[in-house]
Amino acid sequence: MSHYQDYQYQDDAIMHNLIYTQRPLLKMLDKDKNRCILDLGCGNGYLVNHLLSLGYNVYGTDASEQGIAIARKTNPERFFVQDLSIDKLPPELQGLKFDTIISTEVIEHLYDPEKFIDFCKRALTANGELIISTPYHGYVKNLLLSLANKWDEHMSPLWLGGHIKMWSAKTLGQLLNGKGFTVTQFEGCGRIPYLWMSMIIKARLN
Repeated sequence: MSHYQDYQYQDDAIMHNLIYTQRPLLKMLDKDKNRCILDLGCGNGYLVNHLLSLGYNVYGTDASEQGIAIARKTNPERFFVQDLSIDKLPPELQGLKFDTIISTEVIEHLYDPEKFIDFCKRALTANGELIISTPYHGYVKNLLLSLANKWDEHMSPLWLGGHIKMWSAKTLGQLLNGKGFTVTQFEGCGRIPYLWMSMIIKARLN
């Protein structure tokens, strides 16, 4: 798994994604069922801190020391730096039983997404749930991008830390199914259907 750049953890970047993903993501959670949550790639901790304010038991990890420093200003005991490249939870979290992992707008930045899903699988309890958001790609959206000649802008290689993997509901579902998960829910986020900005997929570990 790759490291993430600090640019991702500024408030404007985090809020841009959460504006349209937060409400459908919250609808996928239940305090009685999702009792111990880990946010992998938590950025500046906005989502974790919001879930804590709603009464959820949640922790966040990130490779960025800058992002974790921002997150700890609100709930210092809930955030930890994690080097995702070594596939190991911080010592403070290794004794916890996570029944839910959330990862928002991370998997599209990873060179080895299969390794990332393997790590999630090991960190989850039996029948645990994985909730992933990532930019949406599908036939209609891709076709319109092509017709409008927007691919260079949409996938510009000049953007520092840009997306290196493009996911559709089908391809992300194939990855999860191949790793022993069953997809249980899909939500498109932002814009009109099939032109969604992002998608959220919820999957249960078999």
